[in-house]
Amino acid sequence: MKVVGALWLRNVKLFLRNRVQLVLILIMPFFYLYLLSNIFRSVFVTNPMQYVLAGIIIIVVFQTSLNIAATTVEDVVSGYMKEVLVSPVKRMHIAIGQILSSTTVATFQGILILLAGYFIGMKYTSVLTPLAAIAFMIFTGLVFSAFGLFLAAIVKSTQTFQILTTAITTPITFLCGVYVPLSLLPDGLQYLAMLNPMTYAAAFFRAVSLEKMSLPTDELLAEQLAFQINDYVITPQMGMIIVLSFGILFLILSAFVFSNVDFSNMKRAKTHKDIFQQ
Repeated sequence: MKVVGALWLRNVKLFLRNRVQLVLILIMPFFYLYLLSNIFRSVFVTNPMQYVLAGIIIIVVFQTSLNIAATTVEDVVSGYMKEVLVSPVKRMHIAIGQILSSTTVATFQGILILLAGYFIGMKYTSVLTPLAAIAFMIFTGLVFSAFGLFLAAIVKSTQTFQILTTAITTPITFLCGVYVPLSLLPDGLQYLAMLNPMTYAAAFFRAVSLEKMSLPTDELLAEQLAFQINDYVITPQMGMIIVLSFGILFLILSAFVFSNVDFSNMKRAKTHKDIFQQ
C-alpha cells in the first residue's frame, strides 16, 4: 500500500504547487455562473444562481477526475513509472493510487467552489446537506476517475488520449443539463442526454445541494431534477443507481485493462522538435 500512498501524495502535491490553476479554479466557475444564470432564469428555475452553481461544481469534479487520468499516460511514456511497473508491486495498487489521487484533487476543487458559493448565497438548512454534497463529489470522482483510467489504459499515445478525451468529454459536458437546459435541446439530443450518466449525476447533486430531494415528482420534472421517458419517471434516487452501475462497470474494466495492458507500446505525442529532427 506504500505505492498507493506515494502515487496519491505525488499527484496531490503537483496540484497544490500549481498556484495559477488554483486561482483559475475559483475564477472560471463564477464566470460561467454569471453567464449561465441568465439562461436558466428564462427557462424554469426559481433560483438560477444556486441551480447553476451546483451544476458547475459537479461538472468540475467530473472533468478533473477524467482529465487527471492523462497523467497516467504521461507518467508511463516519460519513464516515471518505469521502476514501479517492473517492480513486484501489483498493478492494481498503481491503479488504486491513480484513482484515489484524481478523486482527491477533483473533490478538493469542488469543495473550494462550494465554499466560495456560500458567500454568494448558497445556504443550507441542515449541516448534513454540505456533507452529503461532499460525499457525492467523492463518489462522482471515483466513478469518473475509473472511467478516465480505463480510457488512459486503452490508448497508445498521449496525443490519442487527448483526442479521445475531448471527443468524449465534450458531448458528456454539454448533454447533461449543466451548461444548456435539456429542454432547449433538439429532441434527438434530449434522447442522447438520457444515455449520459452525468445527466443523472448532475440532477442528483442539484437535488441534494439545493435540498429538493423530497419535492413532488411534478416539481422535480419541472426543474429537470427528474426525467420522464415515455411513461417512466427517473427520479434522482434512480439516477443515483444508474451512476453507481456505471461506476462499478468501469471500476472493474479499468482494473482489468490496467492490469493487462502492455505499457511498452505507449508513446509520447510528437513535438515540433521531434518532427524537425526526423
